Amino acid sequence: MKTKKTSPFRKLMNDLHLWLGIASSLVLFVVCLTGTIYTFKTEIQDWMEPTRYRITAYDTEQRKPVEELVQLVEATTQGTVQRVSLVSKESKPYVFSVRSGEEGKRPDAVHVNPYTGEILGTGKGPGDEFFMTVFKLHRWLLLDSSIGRPIVGIATIIFCFLSISGLILWFPKKIKGWKSLKPGFKIKFSANWKRINHDLHNTLGFYTLLLVLIMSLTGLCWSFEWYRNGLSSVLGAKVFGGRDEVKPESVVQDKQSITLQEAMDIANKEMNYEYRTLAISLPKDETAAFEVNKNDLARWNETVNDRVFIDQYSGAVIKKEIFADKSTGEKIASSIRALHFGDIYGLFSKIIYFISCLIATSLPITGIFIWLNKMKKKPKKAV
Repeated sequence: MKTKKTSPFRKLMNDLHLWLGIASSLVLFVVCLTGTIYTFKTEIQDWMEPTRYRITAYDTEQRKPVEELVQLVEATTQGTVQRVSLVSKESKPYVFSVRSGEEGKRPDAVHVNPYTGEILGTGKGPGDEFFMTVFKLHRWLLLDSSIGRPIVGIATIIFCFLSISGLILWFPKKIKGWKSLKPGFKIKFSANWKRINHDLHNTLGFYTLLLVLIMSLTGLCWSFEWYRNGLSSVLGAKVFGGRDEVKPESVVQDKQSITLQEAMDIANKEMNYEYRTLAISLPKDETAAFEVNKNDLARWNETVNDRVFIDQYSGAVIKKEIFADKSTGEKIASSIRALHFGDIYGLFSKIIYFISCLIATSLPITGIFIWLNKMKKKPKKAV
């Protein structure tokens, strides 16, 4: 009886898929699992500390002026407010980024009830500690970053190859219309467990291919500088450009600075729409400007902002950036983080990312079982 011959290319893909998958399985399992957990970071933190992240009783007419809240926070924390973040949901507190203590230390996040002025939480809570551990596992495997980062990066590159080679192997050796392709789209739960395991790997891997590639290709931006620079060149816009951005400055004048509320009013006039989120950075010195970032409530994308810089003395708009006016490359470059984390379209995209990450977590396991099952097969006797 003649056996179907496997082409040299397909055999090469099969062998590389197998051995690279085995070599990277443990790292990919940890990275995918932590990514799955991290998807719902905000919701889990909300559940762990409801009194810090939610306001249950409030009267919208009693909302305190933001200037008064800044003074209250600075008096209580003995620090300096650098940024104020607001959410359109009335049950959400204001979040103040407060700098206090030693230079170089990250600002503390202070959650404040805008109706009563009560400080609901400050510093790091149990949710922050838990997710910092998850973050370090995801990025560095809890190793030193100089060691863990390239290991995760190499495993991610392998994952990209596994996704593409998996797609090649998903197609049957010979395509004879829809009938030969149909089995690859479904899981045959009536079959034995070996076939079910194979289908879980093959079929679910196919359905999550695109999102897994998006997560992997964006994730590499944190692993390798050469990759980040290369992607920036392709897009024509710097990825993570805000880290070393030179921001416009105010023209120093011999007069008092405008108030925070006045700066917010100017920004709202320039960006005349209801906000989902609004964040305003206060000038850090006499030459800096107010920076206001605003997300349109009507926009489906929940992570991109329009932005204005306002002279702290004259109130003049120094610079204005509207996301819709940016080039395609600039839009993608500014959305790398959101595309990787899955919060780009809010809860809708988070659910899809969560399911895809969960499936990606299972792929190393089902792949190992496929390999073990093949190893158990007895060699056929020569006739």
